[in-house]
Amino acid sequence: MEPILRAEGLGRRFPVGDGVWALKKASLSVPAGRFVLVAGPSGCGKTTLLNLLGGLDRPTRGDVELRGVRYSTLDESGLARLRRTEIGFVFQFFNLLSDLTAEENVALPMRMTHMPRDEVAARTAMLLEAVGMSHRARHTPYELSGGEQQRVAVARALANDPTIILADEPTGNLDSKNSTEVMDLFRRFNRERKQTFVVVSHDPAFAEYADVVVWMQDGEITSVEEREGRPS
Repeated sequence: MEPILRAEGLGRRFPVGDGVWALKKASLSVPAGRFVLVAGPSGCGKTTLLNLLGGLDRPTRGDVELRGVRYSTLDESGLARLRRTEIGFVFQFFNLLSDLTAEENVALPMRMTHMPRDEVAARTAMLLEAVGMSHRARHTPYELSGGEQQRVAVARALANDPTIILADEPTGNLDSKNSTEVMDLFRRFNRERKQTFVVVSHDPAFAEYADVVVWMQDGEITSVEEREGRPS
């Protein structure tokens, strides 16, 4: 199957002292509909890789291609447009706008693409229902628990029907119960809606949900493990 996301020889060097390679030379292919877990110890380059895959940072060497578009061919406005329309992000600390309600946070990415107001309202309601947050639609983040905030963040990530969801330690700020609920939510969208996920996590429980586990160590991808028999 042709990959929708491909990284080729990615490296990222930070100008600390003589230069520190947070990522050395990483190559990865992600076919549509797969659930990919990127695992490894803290400081091994997982988040750096995810930031490059999402176009949040530029590589020192190598390139990323999403649905045939190479990031190196895009200027900053083009890369921002690609992030807005093709990639959904879920972060450890939710990154919801505190002065907006749950439904306003979910609607915001759609409004930025100038989607008609009635379509925004309908899709926002659908997504909040899908993540079990319809009853909290008009609450601000400060009125929501951590698990509820992350559910809203997942709905927001799905707002523009992105090609791929990238999640960085999405359960890292949650207790075990809420972590399991978020993992189950990811699995449901992946299995039922064929949504593609690339998730960075140190939580070994995520491996039970993944089609592919990418292991990293010292800024390098050391192995790629295809998994079978995921729970339904």
